[in-house]
Amino acid sequence: MITVIGTGTGTPVPETAVAGAELVVGGRRHLDAVRLPAAAERVVLGPLAPALDTVARYVAENRRVVVLASGDPGFFGIVRALAERFGPERLDVRPGVPSVAAAFARIGLPWEDAVVVSAHGRELRTAVNVCRARPKTAVLTGPGAGPAELGAALEGTGRVLVIASALGDPDRERVERVTPAEAAARDWGGAVSVVLCLDEARALGPARTVAGPPAQPAGWALEESAFAHRDSMITKFEVRALALARLGPRPGDLVWDVGAGSGSVAVECARLGAAAVAVEKTADGAGRIRANAAAHGVDVHVVHGAAPDALAALADDPDAVFIGGGGRELPAIVTACARRARRAVVVAMAALDRVPAARESLTGAGFSCDGVLLQSSRLAPLPGDVTRLAAANPVFLLWGVRRPARTEGVAQ
Repeated sequence: MITVIGTGTGTPVPETAVAGAELVVGGRRHLDAVRLPAAAERVVLGPLAPALDTVARYVAENRRVVVLASGDPGFFGIVRALAERFGPERLDVRPGVPSVAAAFARIGLPWEDAVVVSAHGRELRTAVNVCRARPKTAVLTGPGAGPAELGAALEGTGRVLVIASALGDPDRERVERVTPAEAAARDWGGAVSVVLCLDEARALGPARTVAGPPAQPAGWALEESAFAHRDSMITKFEVRALALARLGPRPGDLVWDVGAGSGSVAVECARLGAAAVAVEKTADGAGRIRANAAAHGVDVHVVHGAAPDALAALADDPDAVFIGGGGRELPAIVTACARRARRAVVVAMAALDRVPAARESLTGAGFSCDGVLLQSSRLAPLPGDVTRLAAANPVFLLWGVRRPARTEGVAQ
């Protein structure tokens, strides 16, 4: 049996819990905080694979193993690796207080509606995009993905960061509220337990029945009437439905809506959990996008400027891009977006003449390309309680998907 004990956030480990252990595995601070049996072998956690190999040797000999970890080791912790290697039936897990729960407790906020994302050993951009999209996020940090790096990426978002360090240590614990810029300017050391990213105006959200991130919206490709727009200058819901399917917005993604108009695509992507940026050249259009985002309770970062030049100010590369305007500049806009998009670019065009140049821009940037001409007719009433079909203007939707990088075969 492998006993896994959570500690480090105010949960002391009784000596009886490790009594009789022949192998004790944990971080140096965990091992130093507990009086261990004199005869027990100690393994300080660094690279995980060698530690698991040592655990495997003791388990094969039916000898007692204790693993010490922070907080709740079943929450983004070592329980996953142990269960995958040895099976959950071999584990006796005794959780402590999770650092996320402790951090929210320190600032007096409930956290059943918080989104928790780990940047420990993972891409920081996923955590950054979740923080941009959600009003209440907890980020588990790691080397190279700490408060300073998170703060630098979140400057200008209006978020507040709560940096919780050494939680549970009566002498070293610190919980500080800072702006992203203040976080970026400091060296936070190695004692950070968790970072909370808050939109303070919405941090105390409504009561929830289901914990975690909000449920996916019940519907998408909303009616045009769900958005403020000018003279029907809005991506129609039939086009938006297929565009969203090809963009594939999801939590952790960053999506650009270029030539956004009303921002309907950006708002829909944000409703599906992605961080969204809307680029719009007109001042009244930028205002409408902000109003539409607020009406739907989502965050959309609005950039007032004309593409492709305005795109240079966007520091982070998007996962997917929707291009809904452009005129004669369309080939240059598609090229600029294709150079930076990680996964997909979707282009809506009313003018068929522009399709070849847009397609060439996508294929030239290494995308596989496909498209469809969308022609739809909607039900419309006629006098006498009868109905006709009213044709909508046809739209050509072109999409490019980035081809995976080719790898050369290696002789065995």
